[in-house]
Amino acid sequence: MKIQYDRVLAKRNPMLYGQFIEHFHRQIYGGLYSPDSPLSDEKGFRKDVIEALQQIGTNVIRWPGGCFVSAYHWRDGIGPTRSPSFDKAWRVEEPNTFGTAEFYELCKAIGSEMFVCSNAGTGTPEEMSDWLEYCNLNYEGKNAKARISHGYNTPFGVKYFSIGNENYGSWEIGAYTATEWGKLVAESAKMLLRVDPDIELSAAALPDPEWNMELLKHAGLYLKWISIHQYWDMIHNTNDLASYEQCMAYTTDLNTSIDKTLGILTATGNTHIKIAFDEWNLRGWYHPNVHTTAQASNKEDYLTPRDKNDDNSAYTMADTVFTACFLNTLHRYAKDVQMANYAPAVNTRGLIFTHEKGIVKRGTYHVFDLFYNQLGDTIIDSWHPETITMQVTGKDGVHETEVLDTLATKRSDGKVALSLINKHATSPITVPVSISGFDASFAVLFTIQGNGIDDYNDIGQPENIRIMEQELSTFDAITLPPHSVNVLVLSR
Repeated sequence: MKIQYDRVLAKRNPMLYGQFIEHFHRQIYGGLYSPDSPLSDEKGFRKDVIEALQQIGTNVIRWPGGCFVSAYHWRDGIGPTRSPSFDKAWRVEEPNTFGTAEFYELCKAIGSEMFVCSNAGTGTPEEMSDWLEYCNLNYEGKNAKARISHGYNTPFGVKYFSIGNENYGSWEIGAYTATEWGKLVAESAKMLLRVDPDIELSAAALPDPEWNMELLKHAGLYLKWISIHQYWDMIHNTNDLASYEQCMAYTTDLNTSIDKTLGILTATGNTHIKIAFDEWNLRGWYHPNVHTTAQASNKEDYLTPRDKNDDNSAYTMADTVFTACFLNTLHRYAKDVQMANYAPAVNTRGLIFTHEKGIVKRGTYHVFDLFYNQLGDTIIDSWHPETITMQVTGKDGVHETEVLDTLATKRSDGKVALSLINKHATSPITVPVSISGFDASFAVLFTIQGNGIDDYNDIGQPENIRIMEQELSTFDAITLPPHSVNVLVLSR
């Protein structure tokens, strides 16, 4: 691996480590928000979850959805008196005890920006703008006065606001055609910006020319962001988890959605708009017989199966290595992709699993921990004189993928930090390292690895996958264990 220390490619926005929470299964209730738990603070938030999210630099959180938001009416979740409603997205009762003020308190506790996703399904532009009034106006109008009456004299200061979720999809409540969507976003944006001209607006987009062209034609002047989503292992109705090798096949397609979206932004002259990859995960969430034409009648067929999302044995080194590869990709596109939100933060397919006595940090959590705390904010040029590939069989056939996925960064303390991922399941690989313009005299190698590709963390065995650290006496060639995520930190 050759690195050019003085050749800067981009600056990383820390919002690449953003998180996402939705009113689905145990993400909020019984997850990060458990007022009856002895592990929670006076506001009902799990203290161990708050601490864990702070550790990985969670500085933006997207909420409340997700599909949930497309039938969510924000007024149900404010004030001292709240009534349950029926959540038509996930077909459960929503208690509404976690609402706007609770989200504000959560973000304040973590130190995160609020990224509010609004109801563009059953909602209206006026309902969206009323929500922004409640959050951001000082005192003007009934909505700001309602917030004050609820005990919040100071506005919440929402900076990021998304119009809609996946309103391009047939599964979403309130789906639109491309032309309908562009016009709705434009009319919503007009009202929102008249409430707060400093808000940064995003809208649901696709790496699709027709959808984005219509969106940008009608609303491009109003937007600072467009939102794209991707889950590679699409197992919503089957829970047929891809194997380690199949997950490595997915790493051959990490940048297609970004490239297509960037191409459309460039072609239409909308280069002022940045990409928010505000839902992503290797695996889709398991929720059978709901987002289908025929709905299941028995809860055993559509509700009970969701518990399988919290089977920790599903989150192995496959998830860990894939997550690191995609974070490397986001860094390589840091000039244009300036926000990303892992979906979700807690439970389901999340980084953190909660139980009555504590939390389990899955292998994916350790990737965020390692990258946020050891990589640098400045992406510098790097390349491999020789490319090593391997053949892997995915769910859709045989693919050829590079064994190594690497990235070079410069830290604010002057150190160089390299992300070095060995995707091979069984073979170590030695990587020559040569840095032009930087003479290193000391190195530390941080490694995330399991004993095998199917290792996972769980209650009673929380460190099968963990971060290990070793000082190196020589570092012109680094041997990476199989199926491992590594960060090499070099000092002068």
